[in-house]
Amino acid sequence: MFNLRKQFLLDPSITFLNHGSFGATPRPVFEEYQRWQRELERQPVEFLGRRFAGLMAKSRAALGAYLGAPADDLVYTQNVTIAVNIVARSLELGSGDEVLATDHEYGAMDRTWRFFAKERGFRYVNRHIELPITSEEKFVEDFWRGVTERTRVVFISHITSPTAIVLPIREIVRRAREAGVLTVVDGAHAPGQLPMRLDALEADFYCGNLHKWLCAPKGAGFLYARPDVQQLLKPLVVSWGYESESPSGSRFIDHHEWCGTRDAAAFLSVPAAIQFQEDNRWDEVREACHALVAYAQKRICELTGIAPLHPQTDAWFRQMASAPLPADTNPLRLKNQLYDDQRIEIPVSEWNGKKLLRISVQGYNSKRDLDRLLRALSTLLKTATAQ
Repeated sequence: MFNLRKQFLLDPSITFLNHGSFGATPRPVFEEYQRWQRELERQPVEFLGRRFAGLMAKSRAALGAYLGAPADDLVYTQNVTIAVNIVARSLELGSGDEVLATDHEYGAMDRTWRFFAKERGFRYVNRHIELPITSEEKFVEDFWRGVTERTRVVFISHITSPTAIVLPIREIVRRAREAGVLTVVDGAHAPGQLPMRLDALEADFYCGNLHKWLCAPKGAGFLYARPDVQQLLKPLVVSWGYESESPSGSRFIDHHEWCGTRDAAAFLSVPAAIQFQEDNRWDEVREACHALVAYAQKRICELTGIAPLHPQTDAWFRQMASAPLPADTNPLRLKNQLYDDQRIEIPVSEWNGKKLLRISVQGYNSKRDLDRLLRALSTLLKTATAQ
């Protein structure tokens, strides 16, 4: 597909169908990443002491244009986990308050909210979402019935991690705003898979990864905060940006951008990742990837006789999809058999009592990769049982 396999550094002996976990960085972007690391080492004092703020501002400007948000409403973080921790630590929640989420949230984020709930006495509520999802309207109504007079925050994934479903968050955000409820969106899988207009979405806080589907280097993520809620955020690490001696004009940037000595190369390489996708007609790449995912999911569901988790329309999934497996499947055994015997890297997990295989397709994949997976599953599903 578009002959992009040679543009990536992936081991050619592995059929890599797990882009969703940590991403993969194209050669030109990785070379830019290393160039920035060498630039830092040439004159560390000049780089960090004189150039850092300007370089970061330029990179944030490129990211803001890509995400549809003002650059000064964004700060770089290493990943979504850190961004969510900034928000969760900052919000003044206590006894009697509730944070409402789905039961499809990423495990590290559930742990973050449960940690602070235990510390401060608020409730973290995972609203059960009935599967298969049948319509946007039913999902929204089912989720919104979890909102009570105690709900202070809605935390929701744009694209879920375990089930790979694109959730209709726009209506949830709209209702929350009308109800005076803060919204925190986990966008770990959205940038690079979905068109982004954060200013139009109007979520209060949006946390995103750039090392996944945008293909930036590892350690590139961001936190977006609407201007009217930025004052709620406290620095996760208190450093020179607090009580800044040379303020930038944005307390949000000052408090969260500088965390002491750290390698900013991943952040500074984000414009190169954006440019790489522009140069390689990424809208077409995404559509080709989506077609491969749809093909694989359909074939796996035919193989198992189990219906998919959502309607087979474009709105519910993009370059990633989860296919349910038979109840007697041993996920660890199947995962190990796929990797050890077939050299196929793909996650197989147990989630909420369901056995799931999650397919991720990126521009380096081809139909041959998916057919290889399907051939392996046709044999291994007969033997990878729980016994």
